[in-house]
Amino acid sequence: MSDLPTSTLGRTGATVTKLAYGAMELRGARPGMPGRDLAPDEAKTILNAVLDAGITLIDTSPDYGASEELIGEFISHRRSEFFLSSKCGCPIDPPPGERPPHVFTRANVRAGVEQSLRRMKTDHIDLVQFHISPSRAELEANDSVAELVELQREGKVRFIGMSGVLPNLTDHIAMGVFDAFQIPYSALEREHEASIHDATAAGAGTIVRGGVARGVPVSEAQALERLPERFRQTYAKRRDLWDEAGLDEVLDGLGRMEFMLRFTLSHPDMTTTIVGTANPKHLAENVAAARKGRLPADQYAEAKRRLSAATEAVAAA
Repeated sequence: MSDLPTSTLGRTGATVTKLAYGAMELRGARPGMPGRDLAPDEAKTILNAVLDAGITLIDTSPDYGASEELIGEFISHRRSEFFLSSKCGCPIDPPPGERPPHVFTRANVRAGVEQSLRRMKTDHIDLVQFHISPSRAELEANDSVAELVELQREGKVRFIGMSGVLPNLTDHIAMGVFDAFQIPYSALEREHEASIHDATAAGAGTIVRGGVARGVPVSEAQALERLPERFRQTYAKRRDLWDEAGLDEVLDGLGRMEFMLRFTLSHPDMTTTIVGTANPKHLAENVAAARKGRLPADQYAEAKRRLSAATEAVAAA
């Protein structure tokens, strides 16, 4: 029995651990991106370690390289132990090194789900989310939601969701059709803080992404230089916000990773947060931090106060 904190994923009624696993790190090396291909034994080890730690939600995508195949190969025999979420609208078998646009036609939505089922060696996916936040107009023009509802009727999909961002996220919540939303959020990326509340108030579950991996500030210039050009400015801004807020002064003995993860867990309306890693040591550290749950109320309040003031100061500069 896991001692990780749990929550109910909105109207789905599913109980999931508040720490979930994001399989993006299993995708391997990509042109212009950091990362490396994992040996099969490494993928087998980390996926089974996730389940052995008691984590009960695994999130993946056809866009994440070989992640779906690795899930199918190494933990499909443990399918009853986890809630499985993936994405749709993604390109089907794109050529190596190419990233064709996402397409939300009914045919492509169905083809993607059928492909994911085969890859992950399962007869159903618990949650299928539209990827990259398509607009309400695009969804309605393609009748995209209807195809997921039909797949749901066939028993291939249990619940439907949206991996969304503002401004489209406001429309997505208002549509009233999504059982769960995947939303970016961290101490250093609070633009969607109110949206998490709005989604929960509408009865949906909320899956936070980026709470640690995309949020921990890059402190060393040489580490920043190793990032692809398009990410450097984003990470530099987060580093500067961390420094402007003086967050090191409120850590109270916590490491930055633990602080970031527990800050995310402290949002009163979040259901679960996905953290991805291919390193068993990092996984164990994430699990240990998540077991401690939310930050103390005074520490959380002070961090939010400092972050709000720093954000205003940066905007006014």
